[in-house]
Amino acid sequence: MDETETWCTVAVPTGLDGMQAVTVGPLRLALIKIGDELFCVDNVCTHAFALLTEGWLEDYVIECPLHAGQFDVRTGCGLGPPISRPVRTYPVRIAAGSVQVRVPA
Repeated sequence: MDETETWCTVAVPTGLDGMQAVTVGPLRLALIKIGDELFCVDNVCTHAFALLTEGWLEDYVIECPLHAGQFDVRTGCGLGPPISRPVRTYPVRIAAGSVQVRVPA
């Protein structure tokens, strides 16, 4: 981790199931739990403004509710039209019993 990033607590693991919208400063994030794995991506679709947490999650794919664009939550990559840019992903960890996301400081 470099000095331009910091870990922020965003949720308690027992309260997380599926997708949860979280805000860290100006960032709108989607925290995603699949089995025992945690992922975090920008919550705003890169195609048009829509919150991904208002869409659908199946396996490792999150689908935007506006135009059905899909992203892989592990990499942020778009999985075809209308997506032309990936969503940003963020490292996630559990520390002191809470979920933390590494974000720009």
